[in-house]
Amino acid sequence: MSHSVTRQDINATPPSPQAAPAPRAAGTRRGPSPSARRQRKAAFLFLAPACLMVAVYVVWPILSSIWLSFYNWDGMTDKVFVGLANYIELFQAPTFYTALKNNLIWLVLFLLAPPMGLAVALYLNQAVAGIRVVKSLFFAPFVLSGVVVGLIFSWFYDPTFGLLAMILGHGVPVLGDAHYATFGIIFAALWPQTAYCMILYLTGLTTLNSEQLEAARMEGAKGWSMLWHVVLPQLRPVTFMAIVVTVIGALRSFDLISVMTGGGPFESSTVLAYYMYDQAIKYYRIGYSASIAVVLFAIMLVYIVYHLRRMLRHEQ
Repeated sequence: MSHSVTRQDINATPPSPQAAPAPRAAGTRRGPSPSARRQRKAAFLFLAPACLMVAVYVVWPILSSIWLSFYNWDGMTDKVFVGLANYIELFQAPTFYTALKNNLIWLVLFLLAPPMGLAVALYLNQAVAGIRVVKSLFFAPFVLSGVVVGLIFSWFYDPTFGLLAMILGHGVPVLGDAHYATFGIIFAALWPQTAYCMILYLTGLTTLNSEQLEAARMEGAKGWSMLWHVVLPQLRPVTFMAIVVTVIGALRSFDLISVMTGGGPFESSTVLAYYMYDQAIKYYRIGYSASIAVVLFAIMLVYIVYHLRRMLRHEQ
């Protein structure tokens, strides 16, 4: 049997194998694995209730207050759009500047609470007999409501039978004098706020790095040098939290003012939070009250963002 080979058979090329997949381009990333997707989904599910609560009880009231501040509304009749009229009236009202000045006084004097709380925490951070009883005594003001604290200090300041009158030998109308009323309320508010800052610092002192403290002692650091260069840098997050909470407490002060003076005498002790309540509840000016709330929120936001950026810059 003969076999003939033609030129066409010689020049014919064998079938090419299946082309290999092109190599993955450099820099491309694989998609998340199934386990990573499940973990991410679980994280979203756990965060969803908290995000919903924040959206309903924080974000929505803020946006609603901003929206209401452009309307004239008494809470019952139809809303009337007035634009910036509420803000113009607010910035022309003498009571607004009195309240703003009192808020600044609150802010400056209330910031004494973090250093006082730190001093008390350092004193209580000892392993001596009976220290738990002393801690409970310093902790007691924190669990009291603002109404109870206000009543206690109202009796303390009473010029007829108050403890202050017994100490001085004569009555001083602290809450009845326009020059002293704000300072008397702030002094009363410092009592529970110092206890709160003390709790924060006591918690922070339990998390200090013992190795750094021991190394500092070996280098001869003690007393003020140890506190300033070793302890306080480790307490920076606690200090930030104490300052933020204190600033918010100073700007939203309401309960003690309501109980002790009601904003008097002659609106001399009112603050923005009480002025907002006064306009909304007594005079049914919901839109005007919302404009006060927006201004108060803006002041808080600027102050807190400034301190937050400062803390993040220090950490970086």
